[in-house]
Amino acid sequence: MIAVDTNIVVRLLMGDDQTQMAQAREIFTATEIFIPETVILETEWVLRYAYDLSPATIREGFLKLFGLPNVVLRDARAVSQALEGYRSGMDFVDALHLALCGHCSELFTFDKKFVRAAAGSFQCKVRHP
Repeated sequence: MIAVDTNIVVRLLMGDDQTQMAQAREIFTATEIFIPETVILETEWVLRYAYDLSPATIREGFLKLFGLPNVVLRDARAVSQALEGYRSGMDFVDALHLALCGHCSELFTFDKKFVRAAAGSFQCKVRHP
């Protein structure tokens, strides 16, 4: 198994550099690919800010990518939950933080928007201190 960095994932999803996209495709056909949560977070940020993609477009790209038979995620359940939270309007990073805290009863934040967006969405409750 190998792991990939954000720039490999972005090239594969965006195809804006033909040479690098071809190299990324070759990597993704070679073996099992591990994509860490940190790479997923950074990829979402790059796609949203550098490429000005909508959350729906980013989510669709992630679903296709994570559905590849050779893509491995450390916690696919949490990433799936985060994508569902993202679909319902949560910031992706907040949704992933919360999904990865599924073993906790509460997640504390000063972010009022996060508290409102997460209400009833996850087993772990988001609240103000």
